[in-house]
Formats: sequence, structure tokens, C-alpha cells
Amino acid sequence: MKLAVALILLAQPALADDLYFFRSPSGNIHCMIATGEYAEARCDMMDLTPTYTRPPADCDLDWGSSFAVGLGGRKGVLACVGDTVAMQDSDILGYGDYVRLGGFECVSEKTGMTCTNPAGHGFTLSKARQRLF
Repeated sequence: MKLAVALILLAQPALADDLYFFRSPSGNIHCMIATGEYAEARCDMMDLTPTYTRPPADCDLDWGSSFAVGLGGRKGVLACVGDTVAMQDSDILGYGDYVRLGGFECVSEKTGMTCTNPAGHGFTLSKARQRLF
């Protein structure tokens, strides 16, 4: 069933403002892919040993456990957020499965979650380490 959801998303063209919420099997990483005007892939971590210990510039909101990448050529970022993408009833993206939507791809592995944009930029997240590229 989980793989079927990913395959359905792969087979259908993205609508103007699609949102797709999913999470890792452990429930520690919750993600969202948005298409349209505010296109991005974003993941929030529930529990982590932070790799990044300085807040993003001019951030007056929460930071340290949210990571995002947009469609442009820029690398992934430590997100400054006032909300969450964690939804307990979201689809589970099984280990070894992936989802592609609006030019983004996220891959779930036992070692963590990796999300990339069409330029190959993004982030890799695990409880022990987070990497932006």
C-alpha cells in the first residue's frame, strides 16, 4: 500500500498547489512536499542530536529541527519556522521507498531521509546527524 501511494504520485502530474505529507516508519521524521508558488520539500525531526547549533540569520521563530529545500539552485537550509509538518495520520514512506512530486524526490532509508530538488541540492537527516547540500 505504501509503495502504491508513491507510485500513484509518480504517475499523476502535480496540480498547481499540491501538498503531500508523509513520515518515516520510525515516526521521527515528518515531511511535506509542496508544489506551486511556495514549492519546497521540508522535513521536521521529533528527536535529534543537532548538527547545526547556530540559528539561521534573523530567525525569531523555532529552528534546529526543521530542514527545507526549494526548487531553485540553492542548497538545503536549516528552516526558521513557526509551524510543523508533523501529521500523525500522514502516509508512512517505507524504508527503500521514495516519493517524487513537483521536481522533488525524498527517499526513506533505515539510515534516515534524503530530499533533493531537481538541481540535486537538499538535505539528509538522521537522529545522529543532519547534512545540508
